[in-house]
Amino acid sequence: MSKNIYFAGGCFWGTERVFKEIPGVIETTVGYANGRVENPSYEQVCRGDTGHRETVKVTYNPERLSLEKLTHAFFMVIDPTVQNRQGPDIGTQYQTGVYYEDEQDLPILEKVFGQQRDINEEFYVELEPLGSFYAAEDYHQDYLDKNPGGYCHITNYEIEEVRALFAAESREAGQEIKDDLYPSDETEEELFYRIGPQAYNVVRKAGTERAFSGEYDDFFEKGIYVDVVSGEPLFVSTDKFNSGCGWPAFTRPISEEHVVYLRDTTFGMERVEVRSKGANSHLGHVFQDGPAEDGGMRYCINSVALKFIPVEDMLEAGYGDLIELVK
Repeated sequence: MSKNIYFAGGCFWGTERVFKEIPGVIETTVGYANGRVENPSYEQVCRGDTGHRETVKVTYNPERLSLEKLTHAFFMVIDPTVQNRQGPDIGTQYQTGVYYEDEQDLPILEKVFGQQRDINEEFYVELEPLGSFYAAEDYHQDYLDKNPGGYCHITNYEIEEVRALFAAESREAGQEIKDDLYPSDETEEELFYRIGPQAYNVVRKAGTERAFSGEYDDFFEKGIYVDVVSGEPLFVSTDKFNSGCGWPAFTRPISEEHVVYLRDTTFGMERVEVRSKGANSHLGHVFQDGPAEDGGMRYCINSVALKFIPVEDMLEAGYGDLIELVK
């Protein structure tokens, strides 16, 4: 069983490379979609007057891979806030879009698009039925497989994030740490859709949100920050400071009983990872360059790994015993 969906994400060489990494994708074909010219050549499309978008036809197994998760992966590697460009590539052929064959796919796509519009003030991604699709010339197919050093507007970091999102297993480090402090009957699939793909990628796959993009980076309201997965209390606003690093920074956790530290040697660096003890959520890292007067530590934490509870809501939310920490 297979289905098709069509993603226009800028230069189709890089976009194809992303989807070839995803388990459940059966085949990819690069081509030109929804333009006015029949069987256009690459040269014609590059002139920008055909209306075609450089597009990847993704054939996938819906029993292994959901359209919703596949579309979330698409948004992980595009900039939805620009029109007729992606990265350094400019032109109508680089306009982003998702084009569908099956009308039954539309509600799923609209759900994801709605979530993306909520978090992006500017939004220019097309969502349309597929009008036409013409496969590109043979030398464009699997281009980056044939030319490993070829041009790709999508960074290796972004591709690694997608690969991590669809990894069959969570990262090995720390899997034995989780205990029954915060038990849950929620499945991983349910968690993914509850907290969203970016947060799931961080807490379950040890990903990292982009610097200065997080909700709590420049945020200093009074309250506490809890684990987005379990609600375990982790940090208090009175220990939060502006480090300028691009991520929320704290001088200490609420209690050492709620965090676990692991050695992290990924990306050729030597760091100390911070995880929540109850849910085993990856939170971020801790460094020894914080304010000296407060102990010298900087807990560099991803916003999406946290949920903020304002002080006025703490009692009702079950954190009344921690209110005194906020004052």
